[in-house]
Amino acid sequence: MTSSFLFATLAEATQYVNFHDLMGENSEIAFSVFGLPIRWYALAYLAGIFVGYWYLLKLIAQPGAPMARRHADDMIFYAMLGIILGGRLGYVLFYNLGNYIEKPLEIFKLWDGGMSLHGGVIGVLIAIWYVTRKEKLSFLRFCDYVACVVPFGLFFGRLANFVNGELWGRATTVPWAIIFPGSGTMDPRHPSQLYEAGLEGIVMMAILAFFFWRTDARYKPGFLFGTAAIIYGLSRFAVEFVREPDVQLGTLSWGLTMGQTLTVPMLLVGFWLVATAKGRRKRIEPVAGLDSVA
Repeated sequence: MTSSFLFATLAEATQYVNFHDLMGENSEIAFSVFGLPIRWYALAYLAGIFVGYWYLLKLIAQPGAPMARRHADDMIFYAMLGIILGGRLGYVLFYNLGNYIEKPLEIFKLWDGGMSLHGGVIGVLIAIWYVTRKEKLSFLRFCDYVACVVPFGLFFGRLANFVNGELWGRATTVPWAIIFPGSGTMDPRHPSQLYEAGLEGIVMMAILAFFFWRTDARYKPGFLFGTAAIIYGLSRFAVEFVREPDVQLGTLSWGLTMGQTLTVPMLLVGFWLVATAKGRRKRIEPVAGLDSVA
């Protein structure tokens, strides 16, 4: 009797959670308004933008900020364009160019998914370059402040990836593995979306917040931006080992995934920015706040 109960308990403990049992069949839909489905992915974008904007206002209220409220307001609009256009074009160019050459109209089907984080970063950097050039502001210091709010968007975005049941991990036998029916198999897999939410979101936010609020890092142009690039780069490179590669690409001929390959230049730039940031420190007159900073 006791042995039967023990074996039954052990058998139950080895049963992996099915994603559909956890989140439902149409998990990508948050709710509907007048019959129009509202997707979690769209809500994640909005949450990242609005929470990031709120936090950015907190940052620029400190002495020596490189921008005023009106610059932050402008930046939100251009950053949204950069994220959407850059993210989509990045996916088209880096991950599935052949398919979109054959069917170019599908580029505009954003509701079908397909966004590149690396492309979104490039889009946001172009937006920052435009705003800082127009307003004659410091590009690197602007990037430092924007980098501090990026983890919010990454966190919400990765949670949306999980809720959508997409970008799953490789097959594994770890106890917390989840079966993603959308993968085409019933193999338990790493919930790599949650790993990325933790590393790219929570860990990055905590480290950047420490440097911003507890050190003088924000007065060294490029330091916070470079730190964010390093944290994201290392996190993405590591998680790619347990994340299923894009089916149309797989592992590339040089042994890395496309995500890892695109991360390498980000890491190099990040390390260079951090290593040289101290030499760029100078007296900063505030655009917002009250005090000059030596």
